[in-house]
Amino acid sequence: MLLRDKVAIVTGAASLRGIGWATAKRFAQEGARVALLDLDGATASHAAKEIGEAHRGYACDVRDAERCKAVVEEVIAAFGHVDILINNAGVSQAKRLMDSTEDDYNLVFDVSLRGAFNMSRAVVPHFRSRKSGNIACMGSVAAQRGGGVLGGPHYAAAKGGVQTLAKAMARELGPDGIRVNAVAPGLIDTELLQGKITDDGKQAVANSTPMGRLGSPLDIANAFLFLASDLSSYVTGVVLDVNGGLHIH
Repeated sequence: MLLRDKVAIVTGAASLRGIGWATAKRFAQEGARVALLDLDGATASHAAKEIGEAHRGYACDVRDAERCKAVVEEVIAAFGHVDILINNAGVSQAKRLMDSTEDDYNLVFDVSLRGAFNMSRAVVPHFRSRKSGNIACMGSVAAQRGGGVLGGPHYAAAKGGVQTLAKAMARELGPDGIRVNAVAPGLIDTELLQGKITDDGKQAVANSTPMGRLGSPLDIANAFLFLASDLSSYVTGVVLDVNGGLHIH
């Protein structure tokens, strides 16, 4: 098993059709115990139980730095240590530049970018004390190609910030034994697409993708597994494209 005896925190993990939950489940299959974080603690706990009794759910608004610190302490108290942080929580909006509001901008940036910043700062002291740790962040093909799929300019910019944050943390934290990377998915078929794109629209994206399909949550979970495991022990500071060839550069 690739993650035997490891403990992972996955943010934004309560939706059973989402990337966060798929990642938590995939990690559990490889031997990890997982703390699933989401806004609603009861929903996160239910999601954890769907994976198995060894896993736990916690309420955490990643925009709240103090809550991020507190939940990391709770996870350490429950599991003994933490080895992996997956900064998955995010908000997607397809609004165009002049249709978006300041509140839209704040929401997207605060959850995606500030959330990754807050959670990373919360867990890094523990990682440093162990001289080991692994952080992986959720980017997007929107940041790689300047939008053009579903995310609006503020979404693409926030994900670009997340990817740059991952690179900067990798450079700073490498000497502490901490690896940091990001995943940049293409269009992934999750419940977040409901009401945002028609079936015809999905098919059009699939037709424009060399591999001929949309991605699945498991596709991204497997990418996170690679980055979280020792298979990538000499990999840090990368943005891993997982888009079926939709964006090749």
